[in-house]
Amino acid sequence: MEITVENYFRKRYSLYKWRNETSLINKVILAFFMACVTGIMAQLVIPLPWTPVPVTAQTFAVLMAGILLGRWWGGISQIIYLVAGLMGLNWFAGLNGGLGVFLGATGGYLIGFVLVALFLGYFSDKYVKSRKFRPMLGLMLFANLVFIYIPGLLGLGLWIYLVKGSYPGIITLLSMGLLPFLMGDLIKIGGAAALTKMVTPK
Repeated sequence: MEITVENYFRKRYSLYKWRNETSLINKVILAFFMACVTGIMAQLVIPLPWTPVPVTAQTFAVLMAGILLGRWWGGISQIIYLVAGLMGLNWFAGLNGGLGVFLGATGGYLIGFVLVALFLGYFSDKYVKSRKFRPMLGLMLFANLVFIYIPGLLGLGLWIYLVKGSYPGIITLLSMGLLPFLMGDLIKIGGAAALTKMVTPK
């Protein structure tokens, strides 16, 4: 049992070291792979009748992008996801793609994905203690609320204004773009924080 545990910790450290020191080509491949994972998770969709913003699983992939790839390459993976989707690759939620999605109700959330990956990757790389469950849980909660929901709600409010000609009230905006997603986010964040504790060296 001791040998198994020792091998686990050694392997965990070796993989983390490898992803930092590997070649540029490998880092690009890893970033593209993480973008693909985000696109796949985006297809796990639960539409809600009162809002154009669906429930998806892609936030989990976004949270893990910075942890697994580090600050810059985690962020680059989400930039790849956005750029490929803008160019017409149908891997946004519901197998959609193109500029129309980016300019639609969910465009602000997509921008937030890049910010979250950069933020979590920075803390994970720089502060070893942040890789533990509780600190990472707090960081992920903060990143989710600040870097996804603030640009997401701003973009949603602007989209509603352009479509209806008036800005929605704050309660309406929160009920469309924040409140329905909190429970699912807590589950995804808890799972991502637990996975961070398992896969990152301390």
